[in-house]
Amino acid sequence: MNIPPPTSPTTAVRPDDSPRIAVVIPCYRVRTHILQVIAGIGPEVGWIIAVDDACPEASGAWIREHCTDPRVIVVHHEQNQGVGGATLTGYQHALQTPAHVVVKLDGDGQMDAGLLPRFASPLLSGHADYAKGNRFHRVGFVRGMPWVRLAGNAALSFMTKLSSGYWQIADPTNGYTAIRSEVLHELELERIAKRYFFESDLLYHLNQVRAVVIDVPMRARYEDETSSLSPLRILGPFLLGHLRNTLRRLLYSYGIRGFSLASVELLLGSVLLAGGGIFGLWRWCLSADSGVPATAGTVMIAGLPIIVGMQMLLSWLNFDVASEPRQPVHRLLGVEQALRSVIGKPRQ
Repeated sequence: MNIPPPTSPTTAVRPDDSPRIAVVIPCYRVRTHILQVIAGIGPEVGWIIAVDDACPEASGAWIREHCTDPRVIVVHHEQNQGVGGATLTGYQHALQTPAHVVVKLDGDGQMDAGLLPRFASPLLSGHADYAKGNRFHRVGFVRGMPWVRLAGNAALSFMTKLSSGYWQIADPTNGYTAIRSEVLHELELERIAKRYFFESDLLYHLNQVRAVVIDVPMRARYEDETSSLSPLRILGPFLLGHLRNTLRRLLYSYGIRGFSLASVELLLGSVLLAGGGIFGLWRWCLSADSGVPATAGTVMIAGLPIIVGMQMLLSWLNFDVASEPRQPVHRLLGVEQALRSVIGKPRQ
């Protein structure tokens, strides 16, 4: 990935308490809110990387002109790459700092910067590799949220669970996230979707490195900001993206990386369910056309594979839910990276 050189109003410095958190802020049509967002970021953060994603409001120039925070680094995209592309560029710059955790924060004011410690703490303490916001943790959190978003998130949550393998999470499109730098080094960032599918696609890639993902409860905030996300426009790409990731995950996890009884249940259960369904539909059409009711034997031939196939798929699903990553991978990756740096040093 080609990374544009950063520009900064002043040289970025770290306070004496040596913070271990970097913040990435994608900037597109956020000129009204961005300075307030930056001002709300506390001293626990050592680096703030604002990525101007070819913003028509020149958010990057606005930050350079009016922001005096020495932690801020402004990066420019010549062409718009979407929220995912801007975040990935910010990730690349964050990896050039000593930060242990990288938090992604939107610049439109919907995310409370005061929650940064809540997102970073489970990663800094070693309990997780990736944390994301969840606006559905409590009923009171969703008051004021448009019903269209509620319905859409419910559907997206199920599709994301299936395509990513993280069955215990919700609110998959929530953009308030935090990730360990060791895990970022391990991910193939150039293969992650750059547009609105970014958060969902990132979860799939996190599962491939067996990262531990947790939800962080947060309250939804809706003020005078506007969203450029059109549900109808992104419905098709989201469905195709989830279908692709589901097939890739199942093939790799149950056919290449590991073959077990669950692999047999998934394969045989799918074949039985599909075969029984197709045969039953075919016989039903013949009966409807001829007016002759199907025999009990014909019904059993169609029904039995469907029942057995469903039982096998439910058994596989139970295995898939139980196999969700539990041990944070960044600890092992950190040791591996440290060993590589030591081995790579020339002898004195």
